[in-house]
Amino acid sequence: MEATLKKELSEYLLTFISDKRKQRFDEVLKNRTGHLHIVLENIFQAHNASAVLRSCEAFGIQHVHFIENRNRMRISDDVAMGSSNWLTIHRHNSNENNTKEALQQLKDMGYRIVATTPHKNDVTIDKLPVDKKLALVFGTELEGVSDDVMRMADEFVKIPMLGFTESFNVSVCAALCMFELSNRMRSDNKNIQLSEEEQNEIYFQWLKNSVEYSDQLIERYLRDKKI
Repeated sequence: MEATLKKELSEYLLTFISDKRKQRFDEVLKNRTGHLHIVLENIFQAHNASAVLRSCEAFGIQHVHFIENRNRMRISDDVAMGSSNWLTIHRHNSNENNTKEALQQLKDMGYRIVATTPHKNDVTIDKLPVDKKLALVFGTELEGVSDDVMRMADEFVKIPMLGFTESFNVSVCAALCMFELSNRMRSDNKNIQLSEEEQNEIYFQWLKNSVEYSDQLIERYLRDKKI
């Protein structure tokens, strides 16, 4: 569907939501960013993946990538609290090696791949530069990120640990990283908002998710338009 038609349909669907709801959409969309993408590799526990989604939505991070080499990531509605309705989720599960495909795609889009793992060249999360676009990759708690991530990563980052525990739960780790990076991104960079084209696309999807029977309404609108 072409962009001009989506914009026209958005105007139509707007007539089915309240002014207060529209104002909230505008406020949230204004703070959405694509400067940081979150990548989850082979996370098999639904509650962990869902908790990450909830944090992404809360911090205004629009794009989340699920790399599904060994298992399909499930979303737990009880944990995600509907956050998946407001995010752009990319599922990478059609190739033999989905990790390479996903990371190369992000590299081609100008993102630096940042592996969250202790490494000889790592930096703590507060020292990671945020001037360039970043794709932050998280692996499983047991195995961490894969060797492919380690080979393709441009940078490595860790969260300082002061106790006996060696690692955080992956959803906690992701939330801490997003809090730190999001704050610095928004204070240091002036142009981290989504493009107008992407905002229009996301706005259309939000409206579809919010308006009851939106597909039927759109179908009727397009049918009437042809008459």
